[in-house]
Amino acid sequence: MDEIKATRVITPERPAPQSFTEPEAAVKALQALYKRNTRFVIDAFLALAGGAPIEGRYRAFYPQISIKTGSYGLSDSRLSFGHVAIPGEYTTTISHPVLFEGYLTEQLGLLIKNHGVPVTVSESDTPIPLHFAFGENTHVEADLAALADVPLRDIFDTPDLETTNDLIANGDYEPEPGAPHPLAPFTAQRIDYSLARLSHYTATSSAHFQNFVLFTNYQFYIDEFCAYARETMARGGDGYTAFVEPGNNVTLPGEVEPEGGRAGVRMPQMPAYHLKRDDHSGISMVNIGVGPSNAKTITDHIAVLRPHAWLMLGHCAGLRNSQKLGDYVLAHAYIREDHVLDDDLPVWVPIPALAEVQQALEAAVGEVTGLEGYELKRIMRTGTVATIDNRNWELSDQRGPVKRLSQSRAIALDMESATIAANGFRFRVPYGTLLCVSDRPLHGELKLPGMATAFYTKQVRQHLHIGIKAVQKLSEMPPERLHSRKLRSFYETAFQ
Repeated sequence: MDEIKATRVITPERPAPQSFTEPEAAVKALQALYKRNTRFVIDAFLALAGGAPIEGRYRAFYPQISIKTGSYGLSDSRLSFGHVAIPGEYTTTISHPVLFEGYLTEQLGLLIKNHGVPVTVSESDTPIPLHFAFGENTHVEADLAALADVPLRDIFDTPDLETTNDLIANGDYEPEPGAPHPLAPFTAQRIDYSLARLSHYTATSSAHFQNFVLFTNYQFYIDEFCAYARETMARGGDGYTAFVEPGNNVTLPGEVEPEGGRAGVRMPQMPAYHLKRDDHSGISMVNIGVGPSNAKTITDHIAVLRPHAWLMLGHCAGLRNSQKLGDYVLAHAYIREDHVLDDDLPVWVPIPALAEVQQALEAAVGEVTGLEGYELKRIMRTGTVATIDNRNWELSDQRGPVKRLSQSRAIALDMESATIAANGFRFRVPYGTLLCVSDRPLHGELKLPGMATAFYTKQVRQHLHIGIKAVQKLSEMPPERLHSRKLRSFYETAFQ
């Protein structure tokens, strides 16, 4: 086996590169090449699992898209993406081009338009790991009885965590001399890794995720979202085409429950629910639970889907005596004591408020509550939100935390919002936070069980509807307006 492995690699014939001036044709070529190469890997594995002899290492490669430009010129300086900063060659490997068809068509169309040059589709030098060729919800090892005596990595490529990283997104990637610059923030293997993780953590396929995502830290919000979605489906959908729950259970317009009844599913760590539109402009909602670790984990993976915005809706501790239970907090700055992103995004990096998101959230609060102008200040305060990684910070010496909170002018404290905002900044995904004050520990107003029940019953419905209204406003904005230039660094990838 070692001799065969060392001397023979079995791979499909490498096709000649193709150039395109129409993005749709380029995407179709990517899809055909990806389908051929993943099929090669899958068929080889199935043949070996069925008893066929091992004849060498079986390998196929990801497709890639490339562009070469020799001009610095850009006709529209307002653009935040869809162009390269300096002349040169740019490339990126591609995975799941059917799932990303709309995204790829848009990005390639902008490149062709803005630079007036074709894009090239070819085969990369990055092998497709066996696990990723099969896709999500596939347990490759379960079918290995015929290969029990042979390490899988000796005959197929497996995920390489050495190259599955966020160097490009973090601004740390430096190409070798003469090598192409990155065209996209994520490589194919990084995308495949996250697609597999999304299915695991949320119990829904990545194909169901929408371009606008709501995060929450309480099941009460999920219950209200499910009730809203089911009511919407029962009366015909109101423009939404399906409601998907964990287990990929689908309710269609005109129905009151999923097709075939409500199948049971073991709830995952961070269940996701999707109110879908055909153009992916619907809403996905994820219960991330409590804590910055979950918040980082799920946003690390959703980021590869390139959503247009994500918002945090949840509860917080109010820090000001003038606040009441049920008041809203619109975050315009963040204190980051979550620590989970310290290695990827230094704490000295400011996380700016994004005007488009802030305006949509404030307008949604006004419309749902019926308040406006100075009256709106009675129930909503804009200010700094502090995120901490110690849920029981009140039990330790409070002098340090309280002094920092006071010096920063913080008005609320939670465990997720700054993490979600910081990862949005890091991955160039527009972000925002609207919290609801559920207790005031510095003023002796703790959230006791009886109080919590009454509070949740009263406030969650309104808060959730504010979030939905804000998302609907954001979905009406063109992507080039929503994806602010504030999120772009000196030398950015052309792909949003």
